Amino acid sequence: MPIVEYELLPPTYIEYDPAVIAVANRVISLVESAAPSVTVEHIGSTAVPDCAGKGIVDLMALYRVGRLAATRNAIDALGFQPQRVGHAFPEDRPMRVGAIEHEAHVYRLHVHIIADNSEEVSELRRFRDALRADPELRDAYEAKKRDILQAGLSEPVGYTKAKGDFINAVLAKQH
Repeated sequence: MPIVEYELLPPTYIEYDPAVIAVANRVISLVESAAPSVTVEHIGSTAVPDCAGKGIVDLMALYRVGRLAATRNAIDALGFQPQRVGHAFPEDRPMRVGAIEHEAHVYRLHVHIIADNSEEVSELRRFRDALRADPELRDAYEAKKRDILQAGLSEPVGYTKAKGDFINAVLAKQH
């Protein structure tokens, strides 16, 4: 099975790795093959060319209403594990974690399982697309993440919350 155990590591700042595109596409193919009614998209920093971050490949698996349990089960059957720490996502909006080896490197994965009609889907797309379209915004986001880590905030929940203000400000400007 290509999905292996997720290693819990403190947040660190990792330069952009172009191989994340191939990794994301490989995992998208795995998930969509296991759950044909699901559409998977690459989101987060690794979906933005030249954007450094935690180096975790974030994906969103979009299921149709009534298909949550089947989607969760298909993703779990691939070897993904329930999230153990960090911002706890409930089982009605779960996140699964795992890792995959690609070209002798292990990439950590987060798969957010989201209803395809959720407002969250458009927010995730808007933030990703804003970073892709604006190199200055991307640079500011990278600086924010570096500042958070340099301030000594390295536990996952605090790190996520600290960058949340930046994300929310970007989304607010797009309305």
